[in-house]
Amino acid sequence: MAKTVFQRIIDRELPARIEHEDEHCIVLHDLHPQAPIHLLVIPKRLIERVGAAQPEDAPLLGHLLLVAGVMA
Repeated sequence: MAKTVFQRIIDRELPARIEHEDEHCIVLHDLHPQAPIHLLVIPKRLIERVGAAQPEDAPLLGHLLLVAGVMA
């Protein structure tokens, strides 16, 4: 399976304006913002969609929400 755009950004194969990064996620500015400030919170571990999340993903999903709150 080919890497997603976000995986390529995390691997530094594509440039991005990074606002925050830790061991679990990366927060970057959207290339085509829909608001004056539009940040994307991306997990470093691939979860294809929220509906595909498993119970063991709960700590990561919680972390993403906490980081989003801090960034807001």
